[in-house]
Amino acid sequence: MAFRAFLIAIFIAAAVAPALATDYMVGDDKGWASGVNYTEWAQGKDFRVGDTLSIAPALATDYIIGDNAFWTLGVNYTVWTEGKDFRVGDTLMFMYKPGSHNVLSVNGDDFEKCTSSNVSAVPLMSGHDVIPLTSPGKKWYICDIGDHCSRGMKLVITVSAAEGPIPSPTPGTSPAVEVSPWRSCAWMVAMMAVYRMIMA
Repeated sequence: MAFRAFLIAIFIAAAVAPALATDYMVGDDKGWASGVNYTEWAQGKDFRVGDTLSIAPALATDYIIGDNAFWTLGVNYTVWTEGKDFRVGDTLMFMYKPGSHNVLSVNGDDFEKCTSSNVSAVPLMSGHDVIPLTSPGKKWYICDIGDHCSRGMKLVITVSAAEGPIPSPTPGTSPAVEVSPWRSCAWMVAMMAVYRMIMA
């Protein structure tokens, strides 16, 4: 009889525990991103065994420069940038046939002149050059092969300090799902019914 009561108590504890658990969205509406003080976020929260922590990472965007046209002559890169929101954490991908083009990061004055005053600057030439956007501000890129820059192979973007958009939290997970008294009551009634069936 004691063993039977012990099994019933274990069963009830296992069934009730999930109803008492809390789901936390780490960082609440800011998600998992740089610049968030997670120590401050955790203060005042009473974490317990069975609770869950959900992480919603900030989404970065990989931009293929020129989309399907890639990095080449005959593309208006000013028009291409319209409507795009470049952010820290995003990536620029310059795709082109190696040997026919290159990518050189320059300053604003050099961008206007289609030249580079930085004699130590080395252009990227792989044909699949990836440039991570690690800081906010204006960024200028040109192709310095022949007259390609003056014929339109140049790109200027403004990168914002904020990381990519935070996905909306899943309903019921942000910032924490509180235990409903009705949910707990329903579990208790169900456990009492199971107990009665076992004891009968």
